[in-house]
Amino acid sequence: MRILRSGALRAVVAFSLSVMACIPAHADWEKIKQSGALKVAVYNDFAPYSNSGAGIDIDLAQALAKKLGLRLTLLPFPAGENLDDDLRNMVWKGHYLGYGPADLMLHVPVDNRLMAQNEQVRIFAPYHVETVRLVRNVDRIPQFDSIDALAGKTVGVEKVSISGMVLLGEGNGKFRDGVRIYPTAIDALQKLKAGELDAVLANRSEIESVFRGDPGFPLQDVAFERLPRSGWAVGLAVRKDDTEMGRLLQAAMNELSDSGELKAIFARHGVQVVKP
Repeated sequence: MRILRSGALRAVVAFSLSVMACIPAHADWEKIKQSGALKVAVYNDFAPYSNSGAGIDIDLAQALAKKLGLRLTLLPFPAGENLDDDLRNMVWKGHYLGYGPADLMLHVPVDNRLMAQNEQVRIFAPYHVETVRLVRNVDRIPQFDSIDALAGKTVGVEKVSISGMVLLGEGNGKFRDGVRIYPTAIDALQKLKAGELDAVLANRSEIESVFRGDPGFPLQDVAFERLPRSGWAVGLAVRKDDTEMGRLLQAAMNELSDSGELKAIFARHGVQVVKP
């Protein structure tokens, strides 16, 4: 009986897949319209983009949903071990714990290698270029000519971050004793603001959202061998076969950018948008 059931199951699965292959590409968009809601995946604890239901990506998700004539349903989720995990859990398959997938995921690196590794996903519509910057307390570090100015200083970084990786590895670890690791970049920046650190290495948007141009905490461009000077673009991700959904979202992003609404969304959180 087990063999017969297994065979019957395989037949049903094969038939279902053949039927799904015949469904037009806009079928998922039709289902989304019927539901009346756009499900958008955003990262947890990721200020200034998405944290406790507020942030740049939350506002952007709301604006995109409005452009599509839908209400917004947020699916906040914790970052996985890598981006492949996040795309699988939140875009095309769903998490084994039962949440996801969403209709759309925000803040995905628009990277050719990432695209090649995730053929089930379409990554598109870059809306911001992120870069790593150093912010320093001018009273503690009056001059900054090179990274050597950090010798003997305490520098905060976020755990498991690009900033932490490059700083800990710089110069065969010569700055390691001065590195202080925090749960988030915002935590590190608040410690700097409180006078408990000399500097912080973090994403420019994170720094801007906390200090908002305070001259006592200037930003510095710091070169690292393993870090792209030009930064990296972030955009949207949907399932590969959601072609109509992708087309509509791209058009919506174009409208938000051309109208200045995207710039205004970033500005509300103290961040200057950098167009790709």
